[in-house]
Amino acid sequence: MSMRRTTKAARGAAATAVAVGLALVVAGCGGGDAGGGGTDDRAPARNAGPASAEPTAPAADVDKDIGEMKGPDGVTVTLHSVVRDSGGFVTVNGTVANHGTRVFNAVDWRSNESELRSRSSLSGATLVDKAGKKRYLVLRDTDGECLCTTGLSGLRPGESRPIFAQFPAPPAKVTEVDFQLPTMPPADVRITE
Repeated sequence: MSMRRTTKAARGAAATAVAVGLALVVAGCGGGDAGGGGTDDRAPARNAGPASAEPTAPAADVDKDIGEMKGPDGVTVTLHSVVRDSGGFVTVNGTVANHGTRVFNAVDWRSNESELRSRSSLSGATLVDKAGKKRYLVLRDTDGECLCTTGLSGLRPGESRPIFAQFPAPPAKVTEVDFQLPTMPPADVRITE
């Protein structure tokens, strides 16, 4: 390749990099309100924990409590919804709160699988159909990660975080199940459509 072609290619790459950089700067400066004030009155999004490749959970009605589990050291799980969707899944949504005096890490709530990357998750959660005598485990994605809240570590006293877990749906006639987490008493909950 000649020196001339190399120089031309380098200039083209540099021009592209500058254009991309300027586009990012312009995009970062935009987003103000229609009045031109340039401020955003909405509250900033709060990071619920360490960044992870966690799947997004359906929104839960946090004003509604359908079950509560009180565990050791002041940790409480409040369940807000257990919803069956048309895709054949049941999604459990709730909140974990630390009312104790020590930092909480959910390492005891994970399953015993070695391929999971998150050491603190809801991967050990189960739904139990007592009448049908069946236990449903948290679903996994194609990488073996649980379809549940991960990165549940460093929950300080007084803090709370939203949680979720997805399970295969029991038969349509099953509406009452127990939601279970290791180290916690079960919660008897009703599946809604």
